[in-house]
Amino acid sequence: MPDLPKKKVGIVSCSGEELPEGTVTRLAALKVLEQLRPADTVTICLPLFLAGGEGDRTFAKFYPTIAIDGCDKRCAARGTEMYSGKPAASIVVTKLAAERGLGKLEGKRRLNEAGQQAVEATAGQVAGLVDELLQKHWNRTAGPVEETLSNEVQEPVQATCSCGSGIPLQDIVVNGQTVTMIALPLIFQQFRDSGKPASQDTTRELLETVKVYNPILSGEEEAYAMALAREYAAFCAQQGAVK
Repeated sequence: MPDLPKKKVGIVSCSGEELPEGTVTRLAALKVLEQLRPADTVTICLPLFLAGGEGDRTFAKFYPTIAIDGCDKRCAARGTEMYSGKPAASIVVTKLAAERGLGKLEGKRRLNEAGQQAVEATAGQVAGLVDELLQKHWNRTAGPVEETLSNEVQEPVQATCSCGSGIPLQDIVVNGQTVTMIALPLIFQQFRDSGKPASQDTTRELLETVKVYNPILSGEEEAYAMALAREYAAFCAQQGAVK
């Protein structure tokens, strides 16, 4: 399979600062991004996302996201759904704290013990969801996943942002409808660099590779295969003969 950008999970947390639960969301998100799952996650800046950040919105449209909200207003989850699509999973700190019997969360800059426990519980739950999403090869049509818990630690790194993810996109026409495909330009380039000519065998291999990054229903595979064959032939013609 071509060496494509690794699929990651976007973490979007509540930006509210008037409640301790808001502090919990940000600290939990940071723990996942920098300690628990640094290789598998990127951060989505909610204010930038809501203001029209193209990189963040594009990422959330094509990759799974987990919304971490402080309260039942669910600003992070609702904002993500409004502009890109429903999050693959959603966590509400007040609900989680109540279910775990953590007691009252207090403190904004410095959390009390219950708040610190909420950070650990939230981060562990998010890490488990990240594992579940990547293991199941999530796509936009798969729906939400069940909440799980995992505290396995990866090598710490600095959190990375989705706006710099560099997701390559290309529009193709399938059954008369324009469809945006993730990673298609890179897939085409790497197929050509590997010496794969435009053929039926290549088209089948293209379809299987594209399906890793894009949701394609079984009943639509033939139409997508025809579109991919057409686009790849045009790409090869433009780039020159395959060596």
